[in-house]
Amino acid sequence: MEPFVQSDGMPMLLRLEPWCAEHKGITAGLTSRQGGAGKAPYDSLNCAFHVGDALEDVLSNRRTLAESLGFTLDAWTCGEQTHGIEIAIVREADRGRGNKDRTSAFQATDGLLTNVPGVLLTSFYADCVPLYFYDPLQGVVGLAHAGWKGTVAEIAAAIVRAMEINFGTHPSNILAAIGPSIGECCYEVDDYVMKHVHRLEDDLAKHIEVGNSTDLYKKSDVDETKTMLNLKEMNQRIMIKAGILPTHIECTTWCTSCNPHLFFSYRKENGITGRMTSWIGIKES
Repeated sequence: MEPFVQSDGMPMLLRLEPWCAEHKGITAGLTSRQGGAGKAPYDSLNCAFHVGDALEDVLSNRRTLAESLGFTLDAWTCGEQTHGIEIAIVREADRGRGNKDRTSAFQATDGLLTNVPGVLLTSFYADCVPLYFYDPLQGVVGLAHAGWKGTVAEIAAAIVRAMEINFGTHPSNILAAIGPSIGECCYEVDDYVMKHVHRLEDDLAKHIEVGNSTDLYKKSDVDETKTMLNLKEMNQRIMIKAGILPTHIECTTWCTSCNPHLFFSYRKENGITGRMTSWIGIKES
């Protein structure tokens, strides 16, 4: 069953339904591109400052999203993403970093973790893979942004390590989810990327039962020099290697490139587009 379920009304959101329904106080999901204030080519629910959209429209969209989730804009907390594996631990004093400008955000940060109720963690996407983490025993939530660089650098494993070190989390207690992103149907990469993939594939094979390589990639039907890569599957294998139980991982079937009416897609729109927002937070009692 698809874990990311479209909500009714506007803004149109895709909620991580199993978590939102089963865990009191948790909200998590991904925005669509519909129901915001932005104008083409950012129409309309772009929440990222860095793409060239009008500041007032981005702030309006951020405020709309936060309020629709039961938070305020003051709770919105984010990082400046660089396709790395830096993880920030968000404390009470960090609440709101990056909410109204880029300079106050956590710099060079692609992963966020917090155990503070009332903080809304956010990150931004237009084909890259949003990763979600929740430890219900320690009350810790997290997000990670995984493009191909972050994936092969194993940002999912970096998040797990940070949860262990900072919050005493045991990996077997972590719930994880892999959100809407470009699928293996559309994600064509070159040999340079595949060299990194093969190195990671070899390492994964030493630690877990990885199954067939055809689940991870296959040659392009259009260009024999290119490969169709499954980033979702790669991240799932990394999560399992890091100690997350396979039964604790939710994985979407949505492809952002196949559904441009619903999602921004960097590939489909030649790099000029907005960004969806992943979110996760613990609501205050």
